[in-house]
Amino acid sequence: MEYYNYIKALHLIFVVTWFAGLFYIPRLFIYHIEASKKPSPDKEILTDQLKLMTKRLWKIITWPSAILCTVFAVWLLVLQPIWLQQPWMHVKLLFVVLLILYHLKCHQIYKQLQRDEVKYTSRFMRIWNEGATLILFAVVFLVILKSAFNWIFGVIGIMVLGILLMLGIRLYRRIQQKNPRA
Repeated sequence: MEYYNYIKALHLIFVVTWFAGLFYIPRLFIYHIEASKKPSPDKEILTDQLKLMTKRLWKIITWPSAILCTVFAVWLLVLQPIWLQQPWMHVKLLFVVLLILYHLKCHQIYKQLQRDEVKYTSRFMRIWNEGATLILFAVVFLVILKSAFNWIFGVIGIMVLGILLMLGIRLYRRIQQKNPRA
């Protein structure tokens, strides 16, 4: 098991790059949605550039990172099957399933925007953007504490984080309305 730490390190590297993609892709979605409301030729110039940026991020960084993260995670579980008997791992895997669903929904939105189908508002996307953050907080605490810790404190903590994120979005919106260049 001399190579165990190498596999763990690779897993963590791809967790980081996967989340980097999941944090940035909704921002690009927001810019794309807002660009679609601009007059020509700005609309076409901006949406073409944003499509290219989104495509590169999604296909070159985010999808490969998600796949490699998962491969190394499965490999770690094969090497340490005892983890599958621990309650904290069950909870972590539940959050991983939520992360995969979040990723797949982002893929659906990506495909729609590549076809110039705008089905969401930029405000919705700002809220959607926080989904990966909430999942990241939950997973990191579970992995570090190695416990499915007191659910009352865990749920309250995630709810408080969600509320703080929503307040931050509202504050940003007010600042943006007062100063569109912000």
